[in-house]
Amino acid sequence: MSTTIDVPESSNVNVKGKALVVAPAREGGIKKGIAIMDFILRLGAIAASLGAAVSMATSDQTLPFFTQFFQFQASYDSFSAFQFLVITMAIVGGYLVLSLPFSIVSIIRPHATGPRLFLIILDTVFLTLATASAASAASIVYLAHNGDQNTNWLAICNQFGDFCAQTSGAVVSSLVAVVIFVLLIVMSALALRGR
Repeated sequence: MSTTIDVPESSNVNVKGKALVVAPAREGGIKKGIAIMDFILRLGAIAASLGAAVSMATSDQTLPFFTQFFQFQASYDSFSAFQFLVITMAIVGGYLVLSLPFSIVSIIRPHATGPRLFLIILDTVFLTLATASAASAASIVYLAHNGDQNTNWLAICNQFGDFCAQTSGAVVSSLVAVVIFVLLIVMSALALRGR
């Protein structure tokens, strides 16, 4: 008396002789997990980049000096590096919002390489832009906190504490967006490598 086992044809099951061998699970689950993490990180990068743009754009402080007619004012538009950060982070935030549908496609179709390749190329471009603006603004924030004796640049954060705190927060938020971009690129590269 012989017993037969009907095994549905599948790429995960191999029948060799009388033993039943099950192949390892497909990589779709790992790729789908990476795609979901990609989507979540993009939401975090949107918050960080738009938060940096708004925080820097609203940084403004006025100090009266002797009378109301003679005042010192510190504003983001007094520094071209700060203007560059506001414009760049707004553009980066807009790109991240527009990239969300491609990230969703990567969740639905984890083995599709087109959307991932598209995102990794654009993420690299916008990483460069975000890094440049964050670094230039960080250099001005550093000078505002510490000054530079060689060029007679005085530290202004002793007088403009609120302005400096707000601009420092914007720089930190933009650097968080840069770190998230690096993670997105590495994750996309890992997902493409497993192809």
